[in-house]
Amino acid sequence: MYEAKDFSHLLGTPGFSDALLNNHFTLYQGYVVNTNKLIEELKTATLGTSEYSEMRRRFGWEWNGMRLHELYFGNMKNGGALLEEGELKKVIEYLWGSVEGWAKDFKTTGAMRGIGWAILAYDKEKKLLFNTWINEHDVGHLAGAVPLLVMDVFEHAFMLDYGLRRAEYIEAFFKAIDWGEVSRRLT
Repeated sequence: MYEAKDFSHLLGTPGFSDALLNNHFTLYQGYVVNTNKLIEELKTATLGTSEYSEMRRRFGWEWNGMRLHELYFGNMKNGGALLEEGELKKVIEYLWGSVEGWAKDFKTTGAMRGIGWAILAYDKEKKLLFNTWINEHDVGHLAGAVPLLVMDVFEHAFMLDYGLRRAEYIEAFFKAIDWGEVSRRLT
């Protein structure tokens, strides 16, 4: 069974109140609990029933909610870390012309109306990067692509601290990115 990871090291991160982070950690822990419940319930569910079908559909929502939050918190660091010279920076500069060009595109993706996730995804087959939007946990994933950088843009990620000022949250998020972790995910 899955266990919730401890992200309390993020408490005190500039731009994120402890109240916001603790609420967000609690929400994440709920995805872990619900993922485990569905794993158990599916073991004894009657195949072909509407209840079975609904549990199967719900599993993707809960599991992706768990995993996306782990990636999101995992690519954050109190104080952030700079994007160092290396493969990730080279690919970003090649595809977007500059890190700033990529950042503008990523921030614009995250600022789109709606709830969801902004993801910097890596296609291992073609060795390409894409800024993409995942509308809900289980809708919009690029099949086979590796999420390198994950930014939560559901309201629970920023409303307590920023209200409707999503752009300010995105700026705070950028200051908390652990580029070492994001680069590690590339390899």
